[in-house]
Amino acid sequence: MPAPGVPPQAQPFDATLPATPYADAPQPIPTRPATPAQAPSAPEQGQSAEAAQAAAALRALRGVRTEVAKAVVGQDAAVTGLVIALLCQGHVLLEGVPGVAKTLLVRALSASISLGTKRVQFTPDLMPGDITGSLIYDARTAEFSFREGPVFTNMLLADEINRTPPKTQAALLEAMEERQVSMDGESRPLPTPFMVAATQNPLEFEGTYPLPEAQLDRFLLKLVLPLPSRDEEIAVLERHAKGFDPRDLAAAGVRPVADAEQLAVARAAVRRVTAAHEVLGYIADLVRATRASAAFEVGVSPRGATALLQASRAWAWLSGRDYVTPDDVKALAKPVLRHRVRLRPEMELEGVSADSVLDSILGAVVVPR
Repeated sequence: MPAPGVPPQAQPFDATLPATPYADAPQPIPTRPATPAQAPSAPEQGQSAEAAQAAAALRALRGVRTEVAKAVVGQDAAVTGLVIALLCQGHVLLEGVPGVAKTLLVRALSASISLGTKRVQFTPDLMPGDITGSLIYDARTAEFSFREGPVFTNMLLADEINRTPPKTQAALLEAMEERQVSMDGESRPLPTPFMVAATQNPLEFEGTYPLPEAQLDRFLLKLVLPLPSRDEEIAVLERHAKGFDPRDLAAAGVRPVADAEQLAVARAAVRRVTAAHEVLGYIADLVRATRASAAFEVGVSPRGATALLQASRAWAWLSGRDYVTPDDVKALAKPVLRHRVRLRPEMELEGVSADSVLDSILGAVVVPR
C-alpha cells in the first residue's frame, strides 16, 4: 500500500498496448491445489473482517493473471479487462484475428476462478432456442418441460457472434441486461456471476451480420487482442514443442486461485470505491466531447458514461486504492468507449479510427487537478 498522503500511480490499461496492468501487484500468491479457493485468514490486528476479506480477494484476483499466463502467452491487459468486467458484472467483446487465443483466454480465466463456462459457435443457422433453451414435450407426463440452453452458466463464450442473424443475436439481449431468460411466461434467473465474452473476427466480413448499436452498448468493454511479439511467439512455440495441450488446462498447471464467493466480496469492495465530483465531471466532459465531435455520427450515451465510471472504480480497486483518479478514467476510456461511437463514412474512407479520435479527445479535454 502507498504511504499516507502519497497516491499510487494509476497503471496504464489498454489491450492494444504492451502494458503491464499489474505492475504494482505483489508477488503471485502460492500455487494452491485444484480445489475452491481457501477462506481468508483471520483479520490482522486493527483490521476489520470486511477489510481482511477484501484484501484476500484482491490478492486472489491479482493472482489470476499468473494462472492464465500458464496457458496464454501475453494478452495480460485482456486478462485484466475480463477481471474488470467480472467485478462490474459486465460483458466483454473480444476482437482479434483467428489464432490469438481468444477462446483459450476465456477458458483459462474461468478455470482460475472456479467458474463454469460454456462455448457456443455462432453460425448462420443458429436459432435463439439453441442459446437460451427450449420447451420439450415429455410424452410420459404429457407436459412440456424447459431444457436449459448453454446461456445458463457463469461465463458464456459466444464465438464469432457476428456470424449469426440479428434474431439470434437479440436472444442474448435479455440475458445480458436482465440476467434472466423468459420462456412461456416464466422468467428463469441465470447463475451468479454471469458474463458473456463474445468474439468477432475483424478481417472477414462475408456472411457476417454487424452487431446493432443496442447490443454493442450492452458490452462493458471492447478489447482488441494484438498479434504476439516475436519473443512471445517463440515462447508459444517452445511450449508446444514441450507438449503443451490447450485442451488440457490442468496439465498446464492452471488451478483455481479465487472463487465466486471472493468475487462477490471484491464486487462489494468495488462499490465502496469513491469518485470525487471533479472526476465525475471529467467523465461527463469526455462523453459529451464524443457527441460534439465532427468525426462521429453517434457519440457515447449516458449508459457509456456510467460504464466508464464502473470500470474506473474496478481498476482503482485492483490498483490498491479506494478512490478514482482521472488517470483511471483515461486508462479505461478507449476499451469502454470505442464500440459505443460510430465514425462518419468520410472519416472511415480517410482511414481514421475510433481510437485515434478518442485519443484526440483525451488530449483535448481538461484533466482536473
